[in-house]
Amino acid sequence: MLFPTLAFGVFFLFVYFTAWSLDRENGRRKLFLLLASWFFYAQWDWRFVGLLIGSAVLNWGVAALIARSQAHDPEDADRKARGRRKWLVGLGVTANLLILGLFKYYGFFVEQALDLVSRFGWERDLPLLQIVLPVGISFFTFQGISYLVDVHRRKTPPAKSLLDVMLLMSFFPHLVAGPIVRASDLLPQFDRVPRLTRAMATHGMLLIAWGLFKKTVIASELSVRLVDPVFFDPSAYGTLDLIAAVYGYAVQIYCDFSAYSDMAIGIAALLGYSFPRNFDQPYRASSMQSFWRRWHISLSSWLRDYLYVPLGGGRKGLVSSCINVMITMLLGGLWHGAAWTFIAWGALHGSAQVAERLGRAFLGRYRPSGDLSADDVAVERGVIPTWLGVLITFHVVCLGWILFRAETFGMAMAVLQGLGRFQAASLVTPFLTVLIVGGLAMHWLPPRAVEGMAERLKTAPSVTLGVLIGICILLVEAVRPDGVAPFIYFQF
Repeated sequence: MLFPTLAFGVFFLFVYFTAWSLDRENGRRKLFLLLASWFFYAQWDWRFVGLLIGSAVLNWGVAALIARSQAHDPEDADRKARGRRKWLVGLGVTANLLILGLFKYYGFFVEQALDLVSRFGWERDLPLLQIVLPVGISFFTFQGISYLVDVHRRKTPPAKSLLDVMLLMSFFPHLVAGPIVRASDLLPQFDRVPRLTRAMATHGMLLIAWGLFKKTVIASELSVRLVDPVFFDPSAYGTLDLIAAVYGYAVQIYCDFSAYSDMAIGIAALLGYSFPRNFDQPYRASSMQSFWRRWHISLSSWLRDYLYVPLGGGRKGLVSSCINVMITMLLGGLWHGAAWTFIAWGALHGSAQVAERLGRAFLGRYRPSGDLSADDVAVERGVIPTWLGVLITFHVVCLGWILFRAETFGMAMAVLQGLGRFQAASLVTPFLTVLIVGGLAMHWLPPRAVEGMAERLKTAPSVTLGVLIGICILLVEAVRPDGVAPFIYFQF
């Protein structure tokens, strides 16, 4: 069940009216939202609803044991109690990673092991199972891990009930493709009866309309008419088509993923809940560190807080910082998929950030930090112009997108080699050019443009607001292509 479909529209209307009819019964409301979320997830594969339930029970149980130990040792004075809590959180994190590894990485690692032993002339039959990848498993697994770690760090109290943990991990707006909403953000909202303000409703509807446009018009048109054909057979196209396809994919993946985040935030707002912002005009970033402060913010902050900082961050000096950044980005690449191309994509982003750190150290401007993206600078103001930093960063990101989109290294190399093959463009049209230029230009709109528009419209009469939103949706329906492709990040 995809957001931009009639089926989801009917589902959401039923959920919306039923949920608000239970606004005085918060417990029943949460139970209804949980059942609705399981129904939503079951539309992909009902068998994996059991996985959702099992994962929630696991994290609720381990967090409860950690909290019980903390209650007996509020000052962390007992060394044995501290050791027990570390053991518990380690056990819980390991269990989450084993679940993720079994479904997402089992086949990849078995294939690599078979390839390795065959190189030594050994033939071994390892059990290669055909395991279906549950939609959104990376997102709800990371959410469970962050909940355990935050309870252990005393950054958030344990959930008051198993129902809250289940809803935290299963809430349908963010379930299959994020954002990764932390327990500290959502559990306090579950504790109180939600209220829908005029500002929240206006903002939510605008985000949904804007997301529909980005997904069904820009991302879908670029995918079908340009990106998919070129990346299917790069050798059949020349320089202009290949360059357009690379830029087009940069716009496509941004519009596709940010559209899902916008609609998720908007849908949650209409139900009375607030999600954090997940994108902040990433293609106007003037450094790779700045890019990761703006792109998929919930993931980059997760990698920072639960991987980079525990590794030591930048507290032990420049060399340690570079090593930790590289490890973080390699694992971030692996998180996106069980393929060497994703690992290479992570290595490229890690190497670029290491180069930025070394450059600042050479210029005497390195600042140790425990934050993966603390130095939000244009390589360094005063060293190169900001516009040049933006241009360099964008093209490094585009180089990475070739690895990200290509199914194999051979295909990625075919795209790069074809950049020097001059022949008449066959796919680039004025319409596609407008979509690419417009998709990039939206990064230079005023920051928080949708929020600003919502602020101006919140005092408008309800009828006027409804007509405006309706016209926007009808216009999107009129220009969108037939059908809706799954969101790119569903595969992760």
